[in-house]
Amino acid sequence: MTGIGGGVELGAQAARSRALAVLRVRSRALAVALLPAAVAVILLAGGSTGHLVGGGWDAARWAVSVLALLVLAATAAVALVVARARPAVTPTVAVAEESAPDLYRMVRDLADRLDVPAPSAIALTPDCDSWLEDRTHPAHGPPPARDHDDLSDPVGPARRRSAAAPVLVIGSPFLWWMRVGELRAVLAPVVAGTGPAAHPDIAAARRFIRGLDAAVAATSTDGRGPLARAARGGIGGVSRLLLRGCRVHAAEMERGVAAAAAERAQAVDYGLRIVAQEQVGLAYAGWDRLLTRVALPAWRMGRWPSRLDVGVVAALTELSRRDRLAEGFASRLGERPACDLLEEPGLMDEAVSLLAARLFHGGPAETGPDWAPVGWEEYPEEVVDRAWRTDAARLHRVLDTLGVRRAAEDAAPGTDGPTLSRVLDHLTTTPAEAPVPARAPAADADPDATPGTAHHATPDPDATPGTAHHATPDPDATPGTAHHATPGIGTATPDDQATSDPQAATASDPQAATAPDAQAATTPDPQPFTTPDDQPADAPAAPGSADHSDDGNGTEDDDDDLAGTTPRGAALAAGLSAQLAREEARTQALASGTAPPPPGTTTGPAATGTALWDDRALPLLPLQPPRTGREILTAHITAMVCCAAMDTAGATPGLDWLDGPTLLVDGARRADLALHVRSLVETGDPAPLRAWLSDLGVRPEKPVRLV
Repeated sequence: MTGIGGGVELGAQAARSRALAVLRVRSRALAVALLPAAVAVILLAGGSTGHLVGGGWDAARWAVSVLALLVLAATAAVALVVARARPAVTPTVAVAEESAPDLYRMVRDLADRLDVPAPSAIALTPDCDSWLEDRTHPAHGPPPARDHDDLSDPVGPARRRSAAAPVLVIGSPFLWWMRVGELRAVLAPVVAGTGPAAHPDIAAARRFIRGLDAAVAATSTDGRGPLARAARGGIGGVSRLLLRGCRVHAAEMERGVAAAAAERAQAVDYGLRIVAQEQVGLAYAGWDRLLTRVALPAWRMGRWPSRLDVGVVAALTELSRRDRLAEGFASRLGERPACDLLEEPGLMDEAVSLLAARLFHGGPAETGPDWAPVGWEEYPEEVVDRAWRTDAARLHRVLDTLGVRRAAEDAAPGTDGPTLSRVLDHLTTTPAEAPVPARAPAADADPDATPGTAHHATPDPDATPGTAHHATPDPDATPGTAHHATPGIGTATPDDQATSDPQAATASDPQAATAPDAQAATTPDPQPFTTPDDQPADAPAAPGSADHSDDGNGTEDDDDDLAGTTPRGAALAAGLSAQLAREEARTQALASGTAPPPPGTTTGPAATGTALWDDRALPLLPLQPPRTGREILTAHITAMVCCAAMDTAGATPGLDWLDGPTLLVDGARRADLALHVRSLVETGDPAPLRAWLSDLGVRPEKPVRLV
């Protein structure tokens, strides 16, 4: 036996032995449930034959018989819930064979070379990962049609359903970025997994585990009454107990299946697989960066980019132009891309893009006036310009609530509109005003000590403002070679330091990402860039987690974040946070007051599998944690500066594939604004920013156009 064959046999045998261990857990549970019934049968048989007679035996027969009936009824209830519970299904876009005959042909040829069953169907997911998914549960719909007439099949429908091969789920960025040969090499170990999955013991063990998991999820909801809650709690407790008993065996079983599939796939395109794995890591980095820096600002403006996968190619091509370590990746673009295996790649990209917007942002399943697709050529005007002007308008509304004058007393007529000078003058610190002491305890601050402090605009403690942080890594920095990132929807990757930490993802906010200062606050350090004020020494290790404050309202974190800023900056940040919270609360209230659109409807040739998953709690995978007050203030000031530059200096909004929205002056990107805005926010010194504005010819005293 060859080494490869022995490896496959070894991995398969380990998986089968673990599958039998899982099935033994099921058998033992059934034996325990039948034990009272067996004892009752013995007692009844002894009484009928005259061997076990007497008052004590009669009482034992009645007691054990009642107990047996109760245990059998509980066992039947648990078995019924486990059998009927619908296992979770990943939201995907189904790919019909008529819409991708070449892709199906390639997968079947790959299965033949690996000597394993071919997948029953193919689906796309908005993620950089590929896997096999069993959808043979009756709730998942009828099995795929067979090549021959079902009437000639001697086995029944149940047997055909249990023997159906799993569905091959492919990450859509792979199709657009990878070449055909690279995609085949990446899919080889995935397709090889259909061999172990077809083994009866492994398939039965997997069905049992999925049923238990679905039963736990089904019983986690509260019942309508005490009896229903008690029944759900009992069934859920038994299911969890069985899951704990199977946990180790199930993990080892899947590990054995993966080892067997990997060993078998080594015989197919082994050399090309090494190059393909590098492309996996690069595609993951580009996809994550595109979502957080480009797509998220558009989603917040009620627009969803309809060509996300095309954007991945553009982003990675731009990365190869900037990064000398990625120069060789662009040379591959002359080969045939894997998306050519689709008949209509544009429509498929549109369907995947809409699904990504639903998963990561929670958008509706259908387009409408407030949820329309946007092309990349329309992105600067439809997203960047609107986002900047919306934030600038919000900034001036908050200034109005704080009682800030629109113009100085000696200002010229016609300058009382929304001007940048109004913002600069308000945030300028005079010698009599000292910045807020760094990390000053909230209890020590006197809200009446300094006019314009944060007590003028208190944020709504019940709302969560914003969703992003603004420490931006260098877009020209090398993304690294860590192409071993664990795939998964919304998972951070070490390939791109700009997205590995939620606090480092600037472009999740339309204004912060659009700012031309994106590169000024960068650092080549491997860790995401943060200043001492941006990330206090005792800040929580996991931003966005629940343990952020002592009172549960985020007060302590907000105070820490605004420590070191000026009193007026802290007051303005508090007002902006409260305003954003109110707007977000209104949006959520309107969304909850209308029925969600029917799931499974998308644009494109295929419908997403949303009918099989619960979409009532969207987004399933939010991209960013809430923004802090400092970040909100910085984003709004940056937006106001960009609006003034566009209206008075001829600047234009633009799109950078790696950093999202950006400001263009004479067609060139300006990336030197962040440091000046930060100086104004933290120290109240407008001199660096005014010098920057003067260099570009921006007139801050002129009113700007707002939304």
